[in-house]
Amino acid sequence: MGDFDLVPAAGGEWHGLLFDNQTVGLEPSLTWNFRIPCEPVEDGQAALSVEWLPIPAPGWRSMAGAAATSGSFAEPAEASVYHGLHHRYDRIDLRITEQDGPRIRVAVTIAGDIDNLGPAELTVDAWLTFTGILVQLGGVATADAALSRLAEFTAVDGLAEVPDPRGIAFRFAPH
Repeated sequence: MGDFDLVPAAGGEWHGLLFDNQTVGLEPSLTWNFRIPCEPVEDGQAALSVEWLPIPAPGWRSMAGAAATSGSFAEPAEASVYHGLHHRYDRIDLRITEQDGPRIRVAVTIAGDIDNLGPAELTVDAWLTFTGILVQLGGVATADAALSRLAEFTAVDGLAEVPDPRGIAFRFAPH
């Protein structure tokens, strides 16, 4: 595949996920996911995705200045580039440099191309729009219970329940 550059395109998004897995003993934790679509390249659309990144911040309205790193793939976060193929990256350094309401500006550097399919390191700077927080917890059967559990992890002001198109979680988004 060789080297390539990622140029952010409009339409990037970020959201939270409060998740547990009682079967394997994974305790509830709030993580954040970021998807940065990139300009079409010679063989189609590309995107950078960072998932499961725990970022210490008081709430979705107070993300500016927050930062987090992940030193190894899935320990705890995952970074991937979709550019013709799925490129997994080992390390993540993400900083939220600005916030304007539901939009944040992120500076992301990923490094350590696990599959040896692309460049060893990529850096992208982009504005992303908040799409909400998903709550997928065992034993939580109502939206009120989900919102109450979410409030144990982060500020929930300004959020209201909206349908989850997948139907597997409770979703709360700005109203």
